Amino acid sequence: MQRALKWFAVMTTIIMLFVLIGGALVTKTESGAGCGASWPLCHGELIPSKITFELIIELSHRLVSGAAGITVLILAIWSVRAIGHIRETKWLAIMSVFFLILQALIGAAAVVWGQSDAVMALHFGISLISFATVLLLTLLIFEVDKKFDANTLVISRTMKFHMIGIIIYSYIVVYSGAYVRHKGASLACPSWPLCSNKPFGLPTTFHEWVQMGHRFAAALIFVWIAYATWEAIKHYKNKRVIYWGWIIAFILVSLQAISGALVVFSKLNLYIALAHAFFIACLFGVLSYFLLLLGRSKDNIDKDLE
Repeated sequence: MQRALKWFAVMTTIIMLFVLIGGALVTKTESGAGCGASWPLCHGELIPSKITFELIIELSHRLVSGAAGITVLILAIWSVRAIGHIRETKWLAIMSVFFLILQALIGAAAVVWGQSDAVMALHFGISLISFATVLLLTLLIFEVDKKFDANTLVISRTMKFHMIGIIIYSYIVVYSGAYVRHKGASLACPSWPLCSNKPFGLPTTFHEWVQMGHRFAAALIFVWIAYATWEAIKHYKNKRVIYWGWIIAFILVSLQAISGALVVFSKLNLYIALAHAFFIACLFGVLSYFLLLLGRSKDNIDKDLE
């Protein structure tokens, strides 16, 4: 049963990742109106009679999201029954279902009534939390056999500050990036890292300020994660989950920065843009796991880590 649960958890996590990337694909291809203003039907039909590219993208996203709803609900119930003795299980199970429903409702509302760019940007952020809760639930399932006891971890105040601060700030960065996409400002600045090749390269229009605001926020999180990674390398070599966790986080934020620059250089290449969304999803998952570790760590402080 435990092996079957592991396979199902991995499958559900992958489906949730497809939901996340699929949402970005809908936005990038401007396929949000592919099924008209009807939901869950497509143009009011169970089987659409007129097939378009936008309809295929939007309908595929809806089908994957529907499959995610079923698998997440099954995973939540199965996890509570199998590993409900682990204190985080019930909370993550509830949150995974809650945020998936919230994500679906906002998406449906956007189709039927339309939503502002600000609300649609929030939709991606909620999708990210939904994915992270399922990922953490999957990690809990795999932790059972490994017998990893995170309660033995002692995390310094400084590292706790980095873990909490970076994930909160990363959500702001994610929101700003999603707002750039929904506002249509992805190519507002034709050069990188400055907005233009003119002296100082400062933005002059609203869309340029939106784009440069996201770049500045992304640059700051890159520096912050780089510093936290350096602290982990210096002080946490014997605590492998933290040591390697921050190294992985730095690799992911580096890939995210590179893909973000390539989006501009390639004039919004679809595959690069989707890779950009994929890297932030993985990074947010790693940062979320740090929060899980914080909830289990000892309250006492290791003087050597300060």
